[in-house]
Amino acid sequence: MSIRVVIADDHPVVRDGLRLTIERSGKDIVVVGEASDGMEVLKLARTKPADVFILDVTMPNLNGIETARELLKRCPAARVIMLSLHDTKALVEEALAAGARGYLTKEMATRKVVDAVTEGHAGRYYLCPSIA
Repeated sequence: MSIRVVIADDHPVVRDGLRLTIERSGKDIVVVGEASDGMEVLKLARTKPADVFILDVTMPNLNGIETARELLKRCPAARVIMLSLHDTKALVEEALAAGARGYLTKEMATRKVVDAVTEGHAGRYYLCPSIA
C-alpha cells in the first residue's frame, strides 16, 4: 500500500520540488494533496486522507507547528515532518514537542524528503544531518 503524503508550503516552487522528488524516487509514495497554509491542511485532512504531512514551519494563517498540533488532535495516526529554513535548537524542539516525527531544513529537503517520509511513516524519528 502506498504512503499517502500531503505537502504544505506557501511557496509553490517548494511544493513542486518536493512533489517531483517524491514522484521520481521510485518508492511507493504518492502525493495526495498540496496546501499553501495551515487551514488548507486541516481541510485536506478531512477530504484526502494522508499518512504523512510535510508542513512548512512558517506558513500564513496557521503556522506549521500550530497546524501539527491541531492535525494530530484530529488525526492521531498521522505523521508530521516539519520543513523550515531555520534549524535552531529551540524551533526543532518546539516542532518535536508539537508531535512532529521529523524535521528537514529546506536546504536538505529535496535530498532527504523520501528518507524523512519513510522513516516517519514507520513511526521513527528523522532529523536531517545538519540538525542531528
